[in-house]
Amino acid sequence: MRDDTPREDRRATLARTFDEDAELYDRARPGYPDGLFDDLAALTGTGPGCRVLEVGAGTGKATVPLAERGCRVTAVEAGAHMARVARRRLARFDVVEVVTAAFETWPLPAEPYDVVVAATAFHWLDPAVRAARCADALRPGGALAVVVTQHVAGGTEEFFAEVQECYERFDPDTPRGLRPPAAGDVDRAEHADEVVRSGRFGDGALDVRRHEWELTYPTAAYLDVLRTYSGHRALPPRAREGLLRCVGALVEGRYGGRVTKRYLTELRVCRTPVAPARG
Repeated sequence: MRDDTPREDRRATLARTFDEDAELYDRARPGYPDGLFDDLAALTGTGPGCRVLEVGAGTGKATVPLAERGCRVTAVEAGAHMARVARRRLARFDVVEVVTAAFETWPLPAEPYDVVVAATAFHWLDPAVRAARCADALRPGGALAVVVTQHVAGGTEEFFAEVQECYERFDPDTPRGLRPPAAGDVDRAEHADEVVRSGRFGDGALDVRRHEWELTYPTAAYLDVLRTYSGHRALPPRAREGLLRCVGALVEGRYGGRVTKRYLTELRVCRTPVAPARG
């Protein structure tokens, strides 16, 4: 069955699924490698006193490390349940404010930020306004830091080839023979082009840092991660449960109840001009 939902309507619909079980999301989803925040500090100056606007903060997976490094963070999250979990996790930091709002319509404060961070969230924002809105939030010479996380080839590769049979059986929109890409094949050109088209980030040059890392999941933990993915949550309940049973049986029956997944986490940084362009 084809999904004929218009692309932007589907983006908005899928984005809302994360708020349906914020506790599961917080428990099951991995965070980010520590080296990512070291790179962020080196490239943007995040550290004690730095004013950071985090867009799409979720349950605080990136907010907590930023706060631990002394950043003054305004974390904007559209989902009320996600924001509630984030407030609980961040209650010990008096330099963090969690705002429940859609970033696209949230009134920007008068004082600009040093850095805007979007950790695995930029692609969920409205592409018609997201780059310009981020630029509007920044001081001259401020940085937009976009973090992209993707499943790439590696880990238990045989499992990820075999499991496609489960997806093709229960999700008819699955491309046949789909495989995770090699880390070197992950393309950032679309993001770079968007930054350039916005006309708000100088020449649009990106500073990029890449981290490949792996996590090993027992069966139950892996199924919990899958339950947090928007595409899985959007499946009809019978198809979703059938898919999870199929995946779980494969992990237990052929892989000893454990699979290893390789992630690529990429930090992409661009900057606003130091001096505003003259009109």
